Amino acid sequence: MRKIATLALLATGLIALGCGAGTTDDATSKADAESAKGDDKPKTAKIGQPARDGKFEFTVKSAKCGVSKVGTSMLGAKAQGQFCLVTVNVKNIGKESQMFDGSSQKAYGANGTEYSADGSAALYANKNAETFLNDINPGNQVTGVVVFDVPKNVKLAKLELHDSPFSGGVTVSLT
Repeated sequence: MRKIATLALLATGLIALGCGAGTTDDATSKADAESAKGDDKPKTAKIGQPARDGKFEFTVKSAKCGVSKVGTSMLGAKAQGQFCLVTVNVKNIGKESQMFDGSSQKAYGANGTEYSADGSAALYANKNAETFLNDINPGNQVTGVVVFDVPKNVKLAKLELHDSPFSGGVTVSLT
């Protein structure tokens, strides 16, 4: 009797696996279709060029390093090293609202060192918290500043911009 129950459970599991084997995620199938077309968009964008990740189209407007403080004389944040202020336009190209979170963005130095965004400094660098958990409806866009606190001798080489913390991201060259 125990062998029959074990075989029944095993068969049920295999049938369940087989039923899901032919399905594809809509986002995955679209990405596969685009890559099969020989998509001629560059893998790495430059400042001023739109770059897409998931439901967002990012356009980096500028990047300025060497800033020691953001905010006002009364309220602000002081850099441990230097702040690099990256002004980015984020447009929702999807069909539903998507949350933009500046803390999901990454910067890289010329030697490949990864730097995370400084969310608290970004609150002082943006007048309306554009880069802090901002829901963007389809077709809408915001422009805000993502802030990175990096050592004084570091020059940022590229950004990795994400529509969510777990997306693949898109690379934007700063050099």
